[in-house]
Amino acid sequence: MALWSGRFVEGADESTQAFGASLPVDKELYAEDIAGSKAHATMLAGCGIISTDDAKAIQDGLDQIADDIESGRFTFDVNDEDIHMAIESKLTEMIGQAGARLHTGRSRNDQVATDTRLHMKRRALALMQANCRFRRVLLEKAEACLGIILPGYTHMQHAQPVLFSHHLLAYSWMFARDFTRLKAAYDAADANPLGSAALAGTTYPLDRFQTTELLGFSHPIPNSMDAVSDRDFLLDIMYAASVSCLHLSRLCEEIILWSTSEFGFVTLSDAFSTGSSIMPQKKNPDFAELIRGKSGRVVGDLVSLMVTLKGLPLAYNKDLQEDKECALDAVRTLEDCLMCASGMIETMSVNEEVMFAQTKRGHLAATDVADYLAKRGVPFRRAHEIVGHLVLLCEERGCQLEDLSIDDYRAECDLFEEDIMDEMRMDKIVDARKTYGGTGTDAVRAQMEEAAASLREDEGICM
Repeated sequence: MALWSGRFVEGADESTQAFGASLPVDKELYAEDIAGSKAHATMLAGCGIISTDDAKAIQDGLDQIADDIESGRFTFDVNDEDIHMAIESKLTEMIGQAGARLHTGRSRNDQVATDTRLHMKRRALALMQANCRFRRVLLEKAEACLGIILPGYTHMQHAQPVLFSHHLLAYSWMFARDFTRLKAAYDAADANPLGSAALAGTTYPLDRFQTTELLGFSHPIPNSMDAVSDRDFLLDIMYAASVSCLHLSRLCEEIILWSTSEFGFVTLSDAFSTGSSIMPQKKNPDFAELIRGKSGRVVGDLVSLMVTLKGLPLAYNKDLQEDKECALDAVRTLEDCLMCASGMIETMSVNEEVMFAQTKRGHLAATDVADYLAKRGVPFRRAHEIVGHLVLLCEERGCQLEDLSIDDYRAECDLFEEDIMDEMRMDKIVDARKTYGGTGTDAVRAQMEEAAASLREDEGICM
């Protein structure tokens, strides 16, 4: 029997009851529902609204239900509309009228908002921890690969040589920003709606500050209508998850390219590769592809909730039942993707010789040759033009800038000296980028120290 059945003469149609049920999704929030109910019962007794005996019976009964759910002994009734009804019905069956008093001074509107906020705090913390683990893997790989040089790209064309460690650290900083977004989502969820009842508050003398303390929230939400209808905190965590998945997708796209025969920059371990059902030679980067694909799903989850919320009047509407499935999918998917990406990066082999060989293609020294002239007084635009002529000469001859003779260089500009050949060494080009944030070895070492300090600080936050 529905909790609201007193108003109705006829029972709900079986098909509409199934259509309106949220139990398949929200039963994942059972631990938070029980925690919220225990705090509510404690507060009710403390305010003299129910007896201490009733509160004790409720606490014990809820502990037993939690144990039954975790052990698999709990049987969910097909008539249970949601996790709140399932637990309350079972509690009342176990302890009688004391269980029926639990709902005094609250509504399922503030109850579900409380459960969802508690659950998302827990999931946000788990994502913050997964984020830190992944950044640790990126940092360790960057430290292990210090000194390895590969072409940097713009427009997917060879641009300038960079350290592979510098490339990996670029992603580390992306995920450091993702941590900040996840922490903000945690903080957004950290507010207590319990005691707001359906929308207007309640006539019972509840102590919302007590439940706030008991449940570990930072503060009670000051407006009861906002408390039951706000889902911004879900948008926050889903946006944070979406951006993080976009970053993972970008990284996985590069790993997919790097693992091709055309690039050959990395070799993925067998544990993070699959084969083909027809082509025996294949070793496919399926898990990188899956992460790339799942990013679209998480972005879709965010868009789904945004569209659900965009036209809702205050306060609670049944549309809000659709908030949890997409939110839970988004956080679960990101956590899985971070775990998979961590293992993939940690176990992949980096093919240093292949990377370096590619720096000999595409005239990666061109900018430094132009800088060579600019440092000798040639206006950079004119230096750019001179080197452009040299590159054109290379294209005609089918060679690289390093292959031209000093006479070829002097034919374009008499300021070139023999030392131009040494200036085009890839290691020298890389190490010349000594400015803060550059790809030079010393600059990257300093960057690693800064990234490690940022990571340690964030690890301390989510311990």
